[in-house]
Amino acid sequence: MLSRLVLTDFRNHADLTLQPGAGFVVLTGANGAGKTNILEAVSLLAPGRGLRRAALGEMARQGGAGGFGVAATLCPSARGETSVAGAERDQHADAGSHIGDVDIATGALTSAPERRIVRVQGATTTANTLAEWLTVLWLTPAMDRLFVAPAGERRGFLDRLTLPLAPGHAHHAARYEAAMRARNRLLGDEGRPDGDWLSALRR
Repeated sequence: MLSRLVLTDFRNHADLTLQPGAGFVVLTGANGAGKTNILEAVSLLAPGRGLRRAALGEMARQGGAGGFGVAATLCPSARGETSVAGAERDQHADAGSHIGDVDIATGALTSAPERRIVRVQGATTTANTLAEWLTVLWLTPAMDRLFVAPAGERRGFLDRLTLPLAPGHAHHAARYEAAMRARNRLLGDEGRPDGDWLSALRR
């Protein structure tokens, strides 16, 4: 469960701390208060570019230093429930160890506003590692035609559905997308594509 959320220079929030309780959480406020910005911040605590798919430079608060931060504290479920992701993660822990609160964070430094930083328990890691700790899913009005949209959008949604069952899928999906981009560039080049290179990309 997400027990604490801290936003620093993120969108219109200069310094915001939220401590949601267990159960459903409803955000209310006037238009422009920053409700969707809070949801976007939570979506960044998972692999990917978040629900708006915005560039990092767009997320930093106007008038701020140029960087931003989104930090959260995760605590075990009060009911003792264990997800598949949590079970796989616990296999790497000592048999007698206890996993307590976990601090995760992401953002960008002022010196490198377009480079994403991810930390788990204070240690720098990759964005894909976030899938081992938190599952975030969203449906927005912009996704109302998801199942008649281009195949890439459907794959992205199904990938997020898969993460709770197989956190390692984020790594495989990233490799697949990179291979597809390389294949499309190759097919777009003038001249006859290299058959061996195409075969390697399809594997």
